[in-house]
Amino acid sequence: MPLPKMPSKPATMLLAKDYPKAEPGKSPVRPASAKADADLEELISGQAVPTPKANKARKAKAAAPAANDAAVAGTTAGSTGTAPVNVVDAPAAAAPTGEAPLAKGPARKSKDGVGARLREPDADQPHPVKHKAVEVTVKSSTSRKADRSGTTKVFVLDTNVLMHDPTSLFRFEEHDVYLPMMTLEELDNHKKGMSEVARNARQVARTLDALIANVDDDAIEAGIPLAKLGNKDARGRLYFQTNLESAPLPEGLPEGKADNQILGVVRALEERMKGRAIVLVSKDINMRIKARALGLPAEDYFNDHVLEDTDLLYSGIVQLPDDFWNKHGKDMESWQESKNGYSTTFYRMTGPVIPTLLVNQFVFIEPQNGEAPFYGQVKQINGKTAVFQTLRDYSHNKNNVWGITARNREQNFALNLLMNPECDFVTLLGQAGTGKTLLALAAGLAQVLETKQYNEIIVTRVTVPVGEDIGFLPGTEEEKMSPWMGAFDDNLEVLMKSDSDGGDWGRAATQDLIRSRIKIKSLNFMRGRTFVNKFLIIDEAQNLTPKQMKTLVTRAGPGTKILCLGNIAQIDTPYLTEGSSGLTYVVDRFKGWSHSGHVTLARGERSRLADHASEVL
Repeated sequence: MPLPKMPSKPATMLLAKDYPKAEPGKSPVRPASAKADADLEELISGQAVPTPKANKARKAKAAAPAANDAAVAGTTAGSTGTAPVNVVDAPAAAAPTGEAPLAKGPARKSKDGVGARLREPDADQPHPVKHKAVEVTVKSSTSRKADRSGTTKVFVLDTNVLMHDPTSLFRFEEHDVYLPMMTLEELDNHKKGMSEVARNARQVARTLDALIANVDDDAIEAGIPLAKLGNKDARGRLYFQTNLESAPLPEGLPEGKADNQILGVVRALEERMKGRAIVLVSKDINMRIKARALGLPAEDYFNDHVLEDTDLLYSGIVQLPDDFWNKHGKDMESWQESKNGYSTTFYRMTGPVIPTLLVNQFVFIEPQNGEAPFYGQVKQINGKTAVFQTLRDYSHNKNNVWGITARNREQNFALNLLMNPECDFVTLLGQAGTGKTLLALAAGLAQVLETKQYNEIIVTRVTVPVGEDIGFLPGTEEEKMSPWMGAFDDNLEVLMKSDSDGGDWGRAATQDLIRSRIKIKSLNFMRGRTFVNKFLIIDEAQNLTPKQMKTLVTRAGPGTKILCLGNIAQIDTPYLTEGSSGLTYVVDRFKGWSHSGHVTLARGERSRLADHASEVL
């Protein structure tokens, strides 16, 4: 039985052009002062808001290491043209390249000559309810001066940088790295235990031991080449604190505290290495604030960020321009093939938009004059020629999946990926209530119990509590995991209501059969396992680190399909952000692979109350 119908009159968002204007006799909106305008101009021009071009220009000079430059450059609108289009609010005349909409205002030159654009509201676009916080990459003035002069910098690493990324020593390109003695002491204090931090501390210790091996004492003083172990991108040198370096700090700061000793080393290096740019790199916000308050340059470590702006994250969907058929349909070829039990139409066409698309990306055209819309998927790309495949309409009841039909365009795209046996890896992003878990479970049950494509559904998720932890849970592995799987139980209850003909006994037997094919596993015991012919669902994947995500995805054996579900706006794991989440990592790295697909679900279908709450709260 399908889900209840949506209300006939859903709440709509006002367009920017429909907002009421100020009238005579009423209090108008107070304009911003000249000082506020100047502050805004300084914020935009001072490299506080990164742009793709600015990131590319600062590629070899930023404290952000080189390892992710390719990943960042590969996801900017200027390099691949695959920046996402807002599929819900996009106007009909979208940019043909699928790039993110740029501002209409003139470019403003920053102090460093890097252009930045202000985003202006479009009258045809719904007015945003709330503005997303922009992830800013603020560089210190000392670092910017070194960039302009072309001189190399000395980065003093805090302990948390090494424990966060054990390979951070080799991520600073041509710049030098300096390790204070207190950093080594703190590494030694954190090396015991089975936690991720302890493992990283031990890995850093082994790396340092390999670098310092077979090196004379005089060579340690002169610096050890970081490329010694084969890391060709690291062209700088590693320096250790070989003598007592301290500088007077303001009175009142405890001298025995590790952070204050590292700050004293930074100040002493500034006095000893005059002419060199000394920059402290730390993941500790309070440490950076304290350093800037003392007049010392300090920056964050950005190598863990897959993207500096998650608005550039690949959405898997692009809207084609209205004149697409006129420009690409001259020498078009079309044919039909029977795949997976139903007939599919294919189109081969050539044109200027084709190079900007990716394999398995969904394309659509929504005509304004009443014509039928076009929904398709890119199957092959060869230069300026591509093959498009029409989609199966899962919004029609005859194509329902375990009684579930698609309620919007993005859900139809997602079901085409979930039901495609050639697609081994699927990622679904979306806010609460967009139907990620329900679609995944329905597709899993249909392919396990009906078509016998897989023999079992395995469900797992990260056990990160939203509030205070309730302590240890009794029982077996599945009994311990069952409180974390409340979302799956809710969706199973909806899916099992479709069987109303067998009575209570038949319904109970169906529930037992379904639950016997669903296994709940913990992430803690995934190491070394291999899943064969399984339908693996990873829920709340935004709380996974890139390393954990790699551990899970590499568990796939022959015939296994992996689904990653999550919402990068709801990250509960400490030290993870939208740009450094494992879910963002796999979406960016798997895009364009012929056996993977991604869809960003944008429209909530849970209820009017949930949709309104997600907008106004």
